[in-house]
Amino acid sequence: MKTLEYEGKAIFDKYRLPVPSGKVITEASKAEEAARELGGEVMIKAQVHTGGRGKAGGIKKASTPLEAVQKAEEMLGMMIKEYRVKKVYIEEQVSISKEYYLGFTYDRSKNLPFFIVSSSGGVDIEKVAQEDPEKVRRINIDPLWGIHPYQVRREALMAGVKYEHIGQLVSVVLKLYNVFLGEDARLTEINPAIITEEGTLICGDSKIELDSSAAFRHRELFDSLEPDTDDPVELRAREENISFVKLEGNVAVIGNGAGLVMATLDSVSREGGTPANFLDIGGGALSKQMETSIEIALDSPKVKSLLINIFGGITRCDEVARGIIEVVKYIHPELPIVVRLGGTNEEEGRSILNESKIRVDICKTMREATVKAVAYAEEG
Repeated sequence: MKTLEYEGKAIFDKYRLPVPSGKVITEASKAEEAARELGGEVMIKAQVHTGGRGKAGGIKKASTPLEAVQKAEEMLGMMIKEYRVKKVYIEEQVSISKEYYLGFTYDRSKNLPFFIVSSSGGVDIEKVAQEDPEKVRRINIDPLWGIHPYQVRREALMAGVKYEHIGQLVSVVLKLYNVFLGEDARLTEINPAIITEEGTLICGDSKIELDSSAAFRHRELFDSLEPDTDDPVELRAREENISFVKLEGNVAVIGNGAGLVMATLDSVSREGGTPANFLDIGGGALSKQMETSIEIALDSPKVKSLLINIFGGITRCDEVARGIIEVVKYIHPELPIVVRLGGTNEEEGRSILNESKIRVDICKTMREATVKAVAYAEEG
């Protein structure tokens, strides 16, 4: 779950990180009052779950409250990538002397969190790492040892952070790490971390990605956040606790277990097809969950065939078969459905499908099923 800027800054404020004052609005007419309360000169920032807002016209300065209304009016309703701007953040302007990058995320290859600092803030950190690697420093963090001031000082100085800024930067980094741990985040980022002309460090932006697996520990916070997708299909999948990611292809894929689904996507690509989605029904899925999963997978005009690849462990193939039958009878899909069942109760599952007389292709191997699904998509 990703936060919007104003949501992330509210979390930062809870951990006493320095953030500018701001107000979120949904109507341009409210911008004048907000700007007056914030001193007149403000920034107008589109609140969308994507980067590149500045280049897309989603961040603008306003010198007066009336100009704030005009800029907010221009911004509300505009599209930034695939997101429509429904809210803007009116924030006090701060003078900028220097910008840095600060962040925490995970090193998946080592299964450890790491800290990253750069003397070039306000731009894409991957681009800086590629073009000016000496300006970026990162260290892995031992979860038992944590991160300590001497480590932050060392890495910041080696990245080119000015000596006179080190004291404030260390304080902010340690608080940012507390956010990372305390909120079960997968990413916490300040870009830019602004040094004002008065010499004060302040969080110019916020980016937090929360681990949805830990939502039960932060129920109130998760319930208060804006969904990080406008797609009704993805929202429905989330509500049903189904792991679903929309892709650009025409072969819909359903499987049980992330590893099996990824292998199925690879198999579709190897056979010359393009997957339309990632959909994992999880372990122990019942027939009702299979029904919902098929409805979600088929809810796209791009889909030309459906590939269901189940290897039963906790999940029983006969339950999957019953779910397939129910949804086929209900929605009468015109596109071809290819089913591969293996593992627990696979023979029962195949028998149930055969006896139902519904129009599905039943296969014994993943490759056989993939070849058929890709061929059907090419025909359709």
